[in-house]
Amino acid sequence: METTVNDVFTKVTDFLRSESKTDTVVGQAFQLGNYSCVPVIRLGMGFGGGAGEGDDKKQGHGTGSGAGAGFGLEPIGFLVSKEDQIQFISTKQSKGFSEAFEKVPDILEKFLTKKAQPEAVPL
Repeated sequence: METTVNDVFTKVTDFLRSESKTDTVVGQAFQLGNYSCVPVIRLGMGFGGGAGEGDDKKQGHGTGSGAGAGFGLEPIGFLVSKEDQIQFISTKQSKGFSEAFEKVPDILEKFLTKKAQPEAVPL
């Protein structure tokens, strides 16, 4: 049974197509308390191949082909929702001004919640 380069590439691309679906890139949702969380994953893939033939006085005529493929998955964050709000939380560590800017809504919410609570009277 002779396998052609086209057969090999068809099998490789079919495999990559079947593995690079939405469920692979955006994982299964799960609940964490009142929050709905969906993991988001980066998918990278590549493939290559080649074929050749040649003649040699001592060895005669020869042909050969080969192909390879690979892919990698990397978690990049989570889509988190609660009621009508949604936020992306990165798995990469933020730095500097952008990190402080991302914390402003949480700090403001804590401040307003604390300010709305009645002051405790010491005993």
